Amino acid sequence: MKTEKIIGYLLIAGAIGVLVPYTLLTITFEYPDILRKDPSVILTRFHDGSSSLILTWLAFAVMGLPLLIAYVMIGQQLESKSIHVKWATALGIISGVVQIIGLLRWVFVMPVIADSYVHAGNENIKETAILVFKTVHQFGGVLLGEFIGQLFTIIWTIIISTVLLKSAYFPKWVCWLGITSSLIYLMAQAELLATVIPGFPHWGAAGFIGSTLWLLWLIISGIFFIRKKAKY
Repeated sequence: MKTEKIIGYLLIAGAIGVLVPYTLLTITFEYPDILRKDPSVILTRFHDGSSSLILTWLAFAVMGLPLLIAYVMIGQQLESKSIHVKWATALGIISGVVQIIGLLRWVFVMPVIADSYVHAGNENIKETAILVFKTVHQFGGVLLGEFIGQLFTIIWTIIISTVLLKSAYFPKWVCWLGITSSLIYLMAQAELLATVIPGFPHWGAAGFIGSTLWLLWLIISGIFFIRKKAKY
C-alpha cells in the first residue's frame, strides 16, 4: 500500500476515533458544557459515571493515536516542499502528546479526587478535594490539553494546509477548509483566558465549530490522500 493511502486511512481512523468517544461523553456526561458547572456537580456526576465513564475518557485519550503517525508521515511526504514542514511536524506531535496527557487526568487522577469528595467525612475534606480538582483541571486541562495542545494543532494545520495549497497537492477548497477551521478554533483560546481573567470577551461556540470543522477537514483530507495518484 502506498504512503498516501496509509496516511489517508490513519487520518480517517484518528478523526473517527476521536469523534466517537467525544459524542459518547456529550451524551453521558454533558461534555463539554459540564465543565462550566460548579466543581461539586462535576465531581458528583463523574463519580456516578463509574468505570464506564472512565473507560470512555480512556478511549477519548488514545483513539486519536493514528493521527500522530499520520503527522509524521505527512511531514516526510511534504518536507521537500517547505522548510517549515519539519517544525510543523514537531508541533503536531507535541500537540497530540499533551492533549493525551490532559485527557488521561480523567482516567488516573479525577477518579481519586471524585471519590475523596463524594465520601468525604467533613466539609474541610470536600473543600480540599475541590481545590485539588480546580488545580489539576486548570493545569492538565486548560494549560496542557486545551491551550498548548489546541494551539500547536492549529499551527500544524495552518502550515500543512498552506504547503498543500502552494504545491497544489489538494484542491484549494480543501486547504482553505483547514485554514478556516484553524482560525475559528484559534478564537476558542479566548475562552481559556476567561478562566483566569473574568469577563474576558470570547465566542462560546468557537471551540465546537472549529473542532468540528477540523475533524471534517481531517476526514476529507484522508479521502483525498487515499485517492491521490502517484504524481508526487
